[in-house]
Amino acid sequence: MSTAGFNSQNGTGSGQVYANGPSQNPAALQQLPGVNYGMTHQPTYNPMQAKALAPPGPGLYPSGAYQPVPPVTSYQPGHPLTSYPAPPNQPLLNRSPLAVPPSHTPPMSASPSPSPGPRLPPVQATPTPPPVSSSSYYPGPQQLQPVAPAWQYNTAPPPMGTPTSVSTPPRGPVANHVNPGASLTGPPPPSSAAYSSAPPAHPPHSASQPPAPGLPPTSLHAYTQPGSAPPPVNPMASHTYQPGRAPYGPPPTGPPPALKPTSPPSGPPVANATPPPPKADGTVAGGGPPASNSYNHVDNKMAGLPQPGPPGRHLGHYPSLPPGYQNTSAPHSPPSAMHPAIQAATQPYTQAPQPYQQPPVGPGPAQLSQSLAAMSLQSSTPEALRVINLLQERNLLPPGPIPAPTPCLPQDLQRLNCNPEVFRCTLTSIPQTQSLLNKAKMPLGLLLHPFKDLSQLPVVTSSTIVRCRSCRTYINPFVSFLDQRRWKCNLCYRVNDVPEEFMYNPVSRSYGEPHKRPEVQNATIEFIAPSEYMLRPPQPAVYLFVLDVSHNAVETGYLNVFCQSLLDNINALPGDSRTKIGFITFDSTIHFYNLQEGLSQPQMLIVSDIEDIFLPTPDSLLVNLNECKELVQDLLKSLPTLFEKTMETQSALGPALQAAFKLLSPTGGRMSVLQTQLPNLGVGALQSREDPNQRASAKDVQHLSPATDFYKKLALDCSGQQVAVDLFLLSARYCDLASLGCISRYSAGSVYYYPSYHHQHNPGQVERFQKDLKRYLTRKIGFEAVMRIRCTKGLSIHTFHGNFFVRSTDLLSLPNVNPDAGFAVQMSIEENLDDMQIVSFQAALLYTSSKGERRIRVHTLCLPVVNSMSDIFAGADVQAITGLLACMAVDRSVTASLSDARDAMTNAAIDSLMSYRQSVLTIQQPGLLAPACLRLFPLLILALLKQKAFRTGTSTRLDDRVFAMCQLKYQPLVYAMLMVHPALYRIDDLTDEGALNVNERTIPQPRVLQLSVEKLSRDGAFLMDTGMVMYLWIGRNCNPNFLTQVLGVPSYVAVPDNLYQLPELDTAESQRTRAFVGWLRDQRPFFPSLHVIRDESQLKASFMQNMIEDRTESALSYYEFLLHIQQQISK
Repeated sequence: MSTAGFNSQNGTGSGQVYANGPSQNPAALQQLPGVNYGMTHQPTYNPMQAKALAPPGPGLYPSGAYQPVPPVTSYQPGHPLTSYPAPPNQPLLNRSPLAVPPSHTPPMSASPSPSPGPRLPPVQATPTPPPVSSSSYYPGPQQLQPVAPAWQYNTAPPPMGTPTSVSTPPRGPVANHVNPGASLTGPPPPSSAAYSSAPPAHPPHSASQPPAPGLPPTSLHAYTQPGSAPPPVNPMASHTYQPGRAPYGPPPTGPPPALKPTSPPSGPPVANATPPPPKADGTVAGGGPPASNSYNHVDNKMAGLPQPGPPGRHLGHYPSLPPGYQNTSAPHSPPSAMHPAIQAATQPYTQAPQPYQQPPVGPGPAQLSQSLAAMSLQSSTPEALRVINLLQERNLLPPGPIPAPTPCLPQDLQRLNCNPEVFRCTLTSIPQTQSLLNKAKMPLGLLLHPFKDLSQLPVVTSSTIVRCRSCRTYINPFVSFLDQRRWKCNLCYRVNDVPEEFMYNPVSRSYGEPHKRPEVQNATIEFIAPSEYMLRPPQPAVYLFVLDVSHNAVETGYLNVFCQSLLDNINALPGDSRTKIGFITFDSTIHFYNLQEGLSQPQMLIVSDIEDIFLPTPDSLLVNLNECKELVQDLLKSLPTLFEKTMETQSALGPALQAAFKLLSPTGGRMSVLQTQLPNLGVGALQSREDPNQRASAKDVQHLSPATDFYKKLALDCSGQQVAVDLFLLSARYCDLASLGCISRYSAGSVYYYPSYHHQHNPGQVERFQKDLKRYLTRKIGFEAVMRIRCTKGLSIHTFHGNFFVRSTDLLSLPNVNPDAGFAVQMSIEENLDDMQIVSFQAALLYTSSKGERRIRVHTLCLPVVNSMSDIFAGADVQAITGLLACMAVDRSVTASLSDARDAMTNAAIDSLMSYRQSVLTIQQPGLLAPACLRLFPLLILALLKQKAFRTGTSTRLDDRVFAMCQLKYQPLVYAMLMVHPALYRIDDLTDEGALNVNERTIPQPRVLQLSVEKLSRDGAFLMDTGMVMYLWIGRNCNPNFLTQVLGVPSYVAVPDNLYQLPELDTAESQRTRAFVGWLRDQRPFFPSLHVIRDESQLKASFMQNMIEDRTESALSYYEFLLHIQQQISK
């Protein structure tokens, strides 16, 4: 596989050119007097309003009326959580809550949940949509009975001590769980004197200025420009949802005005970062008084004070005029040198036509009177809120990638904002209150790809890393400079002094312009940390390989591939002169290898007492790679033949892991485990829990949780000693990945899975294993890492998703961090954000590089705060929402049941579209209406329901299902979305029209097709990219020219059954096809295998199962699913 996209330096150099912005930091502008961005009144939500609509289902949001001033958490002891008034003459909707909360969330109640209600119906000749299913991510109406409260996903559980039906969360650190009971309070607000500031250097943006790209015009109420008369009364200016008001007139006609698109920001992409934990007593290693930037502050609680944003930039409502109903075709995106599903992330700022753009400061609309501006901005609807009737518009899939929505920020702030490929939020407009978020029925969370390979990464070497003295936020592009000597934190609003050293700008080599420093011009930056960020000398790169050598393992032939791959890449292992390496093999006994310098050949040491494992020669089992490279190479050459005659069938994996842990504990490092069967000897032995007859059951799937806690406990021990465990599972039989996977999940490792691996019978898997191994062995790695995510006060993080251990409330322990790992977090709004225009999020990753440098990678994201439902919906990121819901559904499947998870995902789509209909649409029309930004939401939810992790009624091996769940939790969003909704292309008629030119190669760009059999034709060839696997389906009447010029076969019947590579033919058609497939592969860090299939192929069933829009025996078609959603909304 070409590694063009992944071999970037990723911060190894330090002399990169910095992108310097304007002379004055735009965030330094202060709030003008008299500007009030808070809502004066929030109407109480009445479920009986207008129509007798069934209240939204239970799950993640609290029931009851919305309060104008919501409490800190959504829990309100004044009224029962389970009561909800039913509309007159209508029975109460029964959507029972969940009995068990998700993983990462403490148990909420021991009381049992009522039996779930009806869910998606079995497919019938004329399917009738059933009543709303029993569980949801949103709490809502429930019958008055003593049941456990539904799990809420936008609010943390109530704090300990509050008299509720919720049981007390577990005390002490909980693995993979952030204790929501711990409040993240900050220091008291500084006095008002701290807010006095010098006047802004730039004139404020005018109130009448149109909003930023992709978002509708802002409302102008309550804004008075200094020195001007109050704005005239404008009855159209209030855009909050008002129950019972008369609808506006007919929808506007004609397309929105076309404005000049904004240029993409020039800053580098972003990654994720976190500071290190202090000693137990909070002091810095080395003694003495703690330095202001010292390591002991890393574990301080997140803090923040209300943040007045820049003036003249009111991020208010969208107009509540009914959007136009004209049907416009999906905009065509310009071709990009990225995979269509990935391009949206890598080129996030090239969004499809944006009717509203932020014009440059100067003459123009900014000089209109406020009343004229308000009227002109309400004349049309932004693209994100264009109303679409999903039942009428079939071709919703864009021809290319789906871009991430651009936050409604001024250009000067958005230009500096974090790249959504690395840091993105489910809602690019943050609701002002938790009750507003509850009303929108959409999850609030962040998705991160913190250690991503970056082609441009500014690296700063400085003895002083500037951080807020209060909340420890790193200085970033969104802080405010009061003058040259003082800056105000954008998370807690503390005023800090600018250190003398920071006055010098190393880029321009000038003095006295701190706002031009690289730290203030880049939302993603990496610091080389000084000594106070180290608790011990940086550890060396240490690699230990633990290999299964039982008869089953030798039979698969993996050992030859592994040893040859390591031999080929041994000089490319990340590290320096201190790098260490070691090997352990095991069957029914444990084999160590003495590789001490001076030996003529490696020495095998066998320990047969697996009940009390010990290290025979502790000092010579992990050796310096540079000093002992020849012995290591000799061992790798002899290992495959050493065990080729073995008849040992047992597998003592548990004792082998214990031995490896003892060996790595003194230094920390990476443990790579290759296993081919169910461990059946010693500690950690497992028994098969899979019943092959139940693979296609439509009932709940059993055994998704681990059978033993041995692997989790060992993983936590490993995490404490800075050891991460990566698991390679190569097996044709059940291996209980649900249990074995814990060793990687809690130690921040990763899982690789190769079902039916065999060196002869499955050459495609062998190729994939080889390519994955090369990437795994040579990619960048960070050791002894910790990550923390901070956010503006008022917001709180309560649940994390990914592979890690939560060391303290908000500190993730990552013994290893790699560029292919993704994370997600759920958030809630604890305090109203009334006086804030923007909020910020900062992820900081502190790690030791393979060269022994302590580094800190920091990413900062800035988003606007809004107070209208239309604003919230217009900023919804449908892919991020789907990714976060997938993580939550995995947790729900394990802790409750698969059917609960499926119901909750279905209800997520129902509830959000119901909320949109009730709170945003002003003219109710028939049909299933959705805003353009959420037009793909039901399709993606249906895709999740049919995904291997969650599907029922289709034969699915238990390990395959568990691995799919692991991938959804661990993969960065851009790769996970391909697993959820594969890409389908027709490739027998590729042309150079619209092609890309990448490294002197021409890459065709075929259109992405809908996942339906009706898009296939027997005279074509179609490529389906599912992320991990690619299928090339050949139609029975396929063009003979394609067969001969691309596949090198004379006819359809001559296509071999096990073709997994495209032959390299010297034809234009072959070159185009191979260029396109190779380009798709180059866009991701793992290697997808390719299977060429015909109608008669065994894999045709797998290909057809990905036709998400089609009906199957056990699942609805897309159209039937839309009818089901419409019926639930119309109840």
